[in-house]
Amino acid sequence: MAEAHQKNHDYHIIDPSPWPLLASIGAFVLTFGGVGYMRYLNGGSLNLFGIDFATPWLFFIGLAIVLFTMFAWWADTIKEAHDGHHTRVVSLHLRYGMIMFIASEVMFFVAWFWAFFDASLFANEAIQASRVEFTGGQWPPVGIEVVDPWHLPLYNTVILLLSGTCVTWAHHAMLHNDRKGLVSGLVLTVLLGILFSFVQAYEYIHSPFDFKNSIYGATFFMATGFHGFHVLVGTIFLIVCLFRAMAGHFTPQQHFGFEAAAWYWHFVDVVWLFLFFAIYIWGDWGAPLAH
Repeated sequence: MAEAHQKNHDYHIIDPSPWPLLASIGAFVLTFGGVGYMRYLNGGSLNLFGIDFATPWLFFIGLAIVLFTMFAWWADTIKEAHDGHHTRVVSLHLRYGMIMFIASEVMFFVAWFWAFFDASLFANEAIQASRVEFTGGQWPPVGIEVVDPWHLPLYNTVILLLSGTCVTWAHHAMLHNDRKGLVSGLVLTVLLGILFSFVQAYEYIHSPFDFKNSIYGATFFMATGFHGFHVLVGTIFLIVCLFRAMAGHFTPQQHFGFEAAAWYWHFVDVVWLFLFFAIYIWGDWGAPLAH
């Protein structure tokens, strides 16, 4: 009995974190506010219980809640790691969580690839409402001038491949406790990520087609635009890792925060390769190039 009593005292209940609940509230407000914001931009209304929610404020309030929750929750996670609470089991579950998150992101991009291939492979399908009207029965649609894949898109492909090499260098440097190599690799990766975003922004500004009134433009900008957003998120992720590396947070034995960022960055690289070959090369084949 005494031994069983002692075993019971070996376990303690951790106070439940408020962050999951706050994250759920923030996500709801952000989503609902986003719908209201779009109604507001279109001059519409969103009436519920006699209140018009067509306003931008709910969206920004939800965004602020989500960003605060992300900062506070991850700060707690880092503190737990420094306090020694990340046992082998906890570390394994953190890895499972990141793997599941990346898997969900894969399915997110599958949706945009599905939309692109559905429109491109069946450009003359009569049963699709207005499909032929918007494509002219061919892909790329009639009248569309496309971006030269061997210019800025190829340049950005090289940038991302180089950034993947740099983050791998940083990872191996950390495993060998080479702090200088870790910081240098992360700095180069961050700079390349920022350069990619600037090049893509320049490409968008000078794009020969628009997002609206074109099924080609809609599928192109949704797929490449969301990838660009993921590059921005990954760059921020790596900037945080850079500051943590400079503060001496990572060790060869405990560095999952950086490892997760590296996984995410490699995922972003792979998605871009699919985008480059599917949308820029195959999807633009035979269309006139913009000058």
